[in-house]
Amino acid sequence: MPLFAYKALSSSGGIQTGEVDAADRPEALRVLDRRGLQPVSLKESAGAAKLAAKAPVKSPATPKAEPVVAKAPVKRSGKAAAKDVVDNTPDGPLKLKRAEVIMFTEELSDMLAAGLQLEPALKSMESRQELGGLKDVASRIRQLVRDGMNFSTALKRVSPSFGPLYCSLAAAGEASGALDTILKRQAHYLKTLADLQARLILAMIYPAFLVLAGIGVSIVFVTTLIPQLTTLIESTPGGKLPGPIKLMVGATDLLKNYWYIILIVLVAALLFFKAWKDNPANTLTWDRFKLRAPLMGPVVASRFYVQFLETMANLAGNGLPLLRALELSRDATQNLALRGELNTVIDQVGDGRAFSKALIRTGAFPALLIDMVSVGEQTGKLDVSLRRAAERYDKELDKSLSRIMALIMPTILIIMASLIGTMAYLMITAIFQTIKNLGA
Repeated sequence: MPLFAYKALSSSGGIQTGEVDAADRPEALRVLDRRGLQPVSLKESAGAAKLAAKAPVKSPATPKAEPVVAKAPVKRSGKAAAKDVVDNTPDGPLKLKRAEVIMFTEELSDMLAAGLQLEPALKSMESRQELGGLKDVASRIRQLVRDGMNFSTALKRVSPSFGPLYCSLAAAGEASGALDTILKRQAHYLKTLADLQARLILAMIYPAFLVLAGIGVSIVFVTTLIPQLTTLIESTPGGKLPGPIKLMVGATDLLKNYWYIILIVLVAALLFFKAWKDNPANTLTWDRFKLRAPLMGPVVASRFYVQFLETMANLAGNGLPLLRALELSRDATQNLALRGELNTVIDQVGDGRAFSKALIRTGAFPALLIDMVSVGEQTGKLDVSLRRAAERYDKELDKSLSRIMALIMPTILIIMASLIGTMAYLMITAIFQTIKNLGA
């Protein structure tokens, strides 16, 4: 069995050196972890077989390293047993709530910004009692990172809750050395989404109440009032149903007799639309539609500009070449239509064209963004110009969202008032017509 020489930090802060006998490097790391040691270096000894036959060498002023040998099963309890379960049990992906993803991102970005390296930062999160279930996530990610896996790949493997955008941005942060900054931006983005969702739910409470009330009134009209009015008009001498009332009666009979068929058709249409939208062959068409849709289009575009500009500013500000920064920003873009435009920009820049000129040739970027990029190229402060442009479009995004929120309730009020008012008007007109026939 190979013999590994290590240098590690103990829980008291001292340096320990020694050797461990383990099947491979990950197993040696787990052994050190169970001993409470944080490895600084771990290398396989040159004469492993020869050294394994000898007694372990005791380092000066350090405790003797105990070789790992086959022993009878020993029952362990408490934190040590729990630790072994985490290390040795192959668990499935962990599902996280959005609040937990935000907390994990904020905690990790703060520790990285304070100067801690990635693995010690994850180790610190793993020992925090107030983080609850996030300790398992931090533990699994730390083990994968310690074994040589990239942080972004470890995120993807441990939990699907981080999503492809999150993992792509983490990869960009690793490549540029600005992981703390990008995680901080991502935490802000996730908090903005959570705040928007909460605001949307609050804003929809009153309109939802109005919709339910309108549906209830419509059901009363269709099932009770209109049939009674129809019976009254038909029993009147010379009574004749007005055209709109005949139309409403026909619609009522159709709903009563075929409501289950209508329900099946609606559900089938929704399922067909979802299947069409989720088909990879139709993703590009759907992404283009989202960019052109009223109200939704400006929000999607503004969100892309903010994300693209912030990512580019962080990557360029940390000395990454422009072409590589563009490639990482493209990988962090989920909209296929916008990704295609970025591919065109990458090709143009790769051919030697200026960044701003490449943006102009695509025709997909606004003039303000291109002007800010051009100013950054001329002054040699591209990252500063990109960050200012990102702040500008972030404000535009807030305005677009506020505009949509302000339009929701008046729109629903107008629709419900028109529907109920039309039915009431037709009924009152029919009643007056019946009274007129009685008078004649």
